[in-house]
Amino acid sequence: MMARIIIADDHPLFRGALCQAVLKLWPKAELVEAETVAAAREAASTKPADLLLLDLHMEDSDGLTPLLDFRHDFPALPVVVVSASEESRVVRACQSLGASGFIPKSVDLDVMREALAHIRDGDVWFDADVIQNEDDTILFEKLASLTPAQRRILNLVSEGMLNKQIAYQMEISEATVKAHITAIFRKLDVVNRTQAVLVAKQLDVELPEVKSV
Repeated sequence: MMARIIIADDHPLFRGALCQAVLKLWPKAELVEAETVAAAREAASTKPADLLLLDLHMEDSDGLTPLLDFRHDFPALPVVVVSASEESRVVRACQSLGASGFIPKSVDLDVMREALAHIRDGDVWFDADVIQNEDDTILFEKLASLTPAQRRILNLVSEGMLNKQIAYQMEISEATVKAHITAIFRKLDVVNRTQAVLVAKQLDVELPEVKSV
């Protein structure tokens, strides 16, 4: 069966390079190019895909939010992050949040094809020199355990909003907000809002902005 692969990147030249690398390994693949996260989500929703190559920084995204959302909404879809953000902490975050690989944009086509070959064969691909930090892993896993609604509420809490304001913003009841905040505290292993925000800031990633409850 022909593979369907979504390539989400807002730079046409780099999308072209990714297409070249993909076609070397999947000669008959159906390639779907997306310039935004929204377009990639639409493509994934319209028809099942076998792989998503995802840039973290596009017109409508900046950070780990898209990876979190794709892993939550399309759990069977392997996601490979292809990014110019090559800091070890970012790579570790992607690994902890369930990405199948992390390909730096600085690598040449041969390395890119090698990485994709590992992923095609059901393996994962991350830089062997990036040493996993146990504390970071635990923090990222805590963030990943939050639902989209809980992540949005944590974002609003970090902006200093009160429960009443969050309820109005999200069009839900204050009781629902309180229930979500209780769940957030439990999942992050904290006892108050200040600690929750500090945990999120330690992750050094943008807090997700999710519209749906």
